[in-house]
Amino acid sequence: MVMAERKYTTTHEWVELEDGKVRFGITTYAQEQLGDVVFVELPSDGETVSRGETMGTIESVKAVSDLYAPVSGTVVESNGELEASPELVNQDPYGKGWLVVVDPSDAGELEGLMDEASYATFVAEEKEKEH
Repeated sequence: MVMAERKYTTTHEWVELEDGKVRFGITTYAQEQLGDVVFVELPSDGETVSRGETMGTIESVKAVSDLYAPVSGTVVESNGELEASPELVNQDPYGKGWLVVVDPSDAGELEGLMDEASYATFVAEEKEKEH
């Protein structure tokens, strides 16, 4: 399920702005591609992340994939629940399976992200390439 108030990246992260902070995770499509998530490595609170750069990894039964920061800034909170329950990424990717909250250094970076309709089109094109 894609939510209208969220923005999306070409690397399949979702982003939502909350009180000037940016919360993000991976999309339903991304977690479906990964399969059952068994481990998530996230940046620590206070760490600086850069848009488009690797900021952690997500391991599934199929593969280990990099997690990319959708915006630059300072990590204010990582989802500690994922350490004990990484399956939350599969069960509730837009809720309890969120990854990180960042205090963005440039909120303008959000402008370049896709809206729901654009992301749905992007995913449809990705699925076409698979066949």
